[in-house]
Amino acid sequence: MTTHGRINSTTLSPDTTEDTNCNVCEQLKDEHEWRVVLEGIYGEVWDTSELKRDFTVIGFLAPPVAVRRKENQEEGTLEFLHHPRLYFSYRSSNRD
Repeated sequence: MTTHGRINSTTLSPDTTEDTNCNVCEQLKDEHEWRVVLEGIYGEVWDTSELKRDFTVIGFLAPPVAVRRKENQEEGTLEFLHHPRLYFSYRSSNRD
């Protein structure tokens, strides 16, 4: 995979030395680091597959996403990051 483009009016040539596997490893590392930070602040964090497992998405409100927990049908919201795509800070809509 090669990259090219412009930064501050400077044309960048394609990088033929870029190692796709290295980029994948760095992306996973970054996602893991983000997840650790978010778990420390908000507790439970979900990636997209975990979100699908635990919730039904009702709608994206940006920045929150409206969800329904599959285990008990409780509705609430989650915040999310675009990249890496992680969901966190669940808040129930129930006001008991």
